[in-house]
Amino acid sequence: MTFQAPSLPPIVIATRESRLALWQAEHVQALLQARGHAVSLLGMTTLGDQILDRSLSKVGGKGLFVKELETALHDGRADIAVHSLKDVPMELPEGFALACVMEREDPHDAFVSPRYASLQDLPTGAVVGTSSLRRQVLLQALRPDLNIQPLRGNLDTRLRKLDEGQYDAIVLAAAGLKRLNLHERIRMIFAPTEMLPAAGQGALGIEVRSDRQDLIAALAPLAHQPTWLRVTAERTVSRCLGGSCSMPLAAHAVLEGQQLRLDAAWGDPEQHTALVRTSASANVSTLAEADALGQAVAAQLRAGGAG
Repeated sequence: MTFQAPSLPPIVIATRESRLALWQAEHVQALLQARGHAVSLLGMTTLGDQILDRSLSKVGGKGLFVKELETALHDGRADIAVHSLKDVPMELPEGFALACVMEREDPHDAFVSPRYASLQDLPTGAVVGTSSLRRQVLLQALRPDLNIQPLRGNLDTRLRKLDEGQYDAIVLAAAGLKRLNLHERIRMIFAPTEMLPAAGQGALGIEVRSDRQDLIAALAPLAHQPTWLRVTAERTVSRCLGGSCSMPLAAHAVLEGQQLRLDAAWGDPEQHTALVRTSASANVSTLAEADALGQAVAAQLRAGGAG
């Protein structure tokens, strides 16, 4: 008699329907299928995808990209949700958990322009598009002579608006461009000293209902602990300072061995106060230690006038 291992339960992934979100969900789907799971996708359009005429900070923040997905988890229509971690609110609703943080792609920002090779090449008054208050304040610090204009929509929509001539240049996350094989659109990658990334940028997070211990166990092999330590420190800074996308905050951690260096910056979009920057390092091997470093850096920012 031949022994047959019990089949693993099927998993349904809730995902936004943009090309990048589908790439991310399909990436997780392939990894889980390779481990023996049957995996299907539940595509959804979120409120954040529908409201494109106003900045996120004015209509409810980045949580608009995850609310409908969480509802699908709550209702049992889906088992897990795959997110760009920088879009995930710093505090999850009760009953939900971040079960897995995957290995990070390039966390930096990219300069994209059909005519200009770098930010320095832009003429005075050039129109640069971004939907991020963080990028706005950092661009203003680098080039106060530029005309920074809002830019909403998914990655393909933003590129189309650039190609139509609505902007001279736009700033996007390098990770999204690389994941969609759009490397040729990148004219330059900003160094962290120029454009400090957002907390969690470039990392994927997988959300589940906190009572689904079976899924938490199934997702454990996909987790990348060095990335999880880095983004925990970054997200703690944001959480301690209010944790919304209306907060013009950057936080970026680098791990070398057990030494975690965390850099953070806060700016005033109205330019009434100067950009506040700080950094700190600590030996970190647990999420609690990473969280403690994030709290220390947040305190330093507040002491410098942030918030």
